[in-house]
Amino acid sequence: MKKLPLKFYQRKDVVRIARELLGKVVVTNIEGIITSGRIVETEAYMAISDKASHSYKGKRTARNEHMYSPAGTAYVYICYGMHQMLNVVTNEKGIPDAVLIRALEPVQGVEDMLIRTGKSKPDNTLTKGPGNVGKALGINKQHSGLLFLDDVISIYEDKNSNVAEAEIGISKRIGIDSAGEDALLPYRFYIKGNKFVSGRPVN
Repeated sequence: MKKLPLKFYQRKDVVRIARELLGKVVVTNIEGIITSGRIVETEAYMAISDKASHSYKGKRTARNEHMYSPAGTAYVYICYGMHQMLNVVTNEKGIPDAVLIRALEPVQGVEDMLIRTGKSKPDNTLTKGPGNVGKALGINKQHSGLLFLDDVISIYEDKNSNVAEAEIGISKRIGIDSAGEDALLPYRFYIKGNKFVSGRPVN
């Protein structure tokens, strides 16, 4: 496998990046425990203009500060006081574009994922949904601000990373109805038919 280069994240089209992250492999090395999963679902959030983004209208707080970091930075936030949500910061420093990793297909370290999630068997809920992604990979808020080019959280491509256009589903994002018309934007991408995809896979 080859780690994604910095230039992959530095591009200005966050929607394209969200689409192209499908099939890539997230690897974590948390206290010597290595786990990984192939990305099967993402959502794009477009900086200041997107009402669904934490940085809408340039909002900048201690919680979302890492969205303004250089491309290739991990932005981890807590949802509902318990779910650790992993995001990939893109574009350039000061422009808070980000991609939410919504679901993975487990690749390595399934036994450790089961321990972390408290599950007894590796069914399709193990890494389905962004809260389970963070939990299974051992990611928490303290990992926000790390670079994907380092070794704690990394993203790789391999021979299986290229997903054909016909295999990619596109829809509105999930759980952001309060964003008004922006809730309808087709910024969610997923691999059709994959059992780890969350929500309803509607084109």
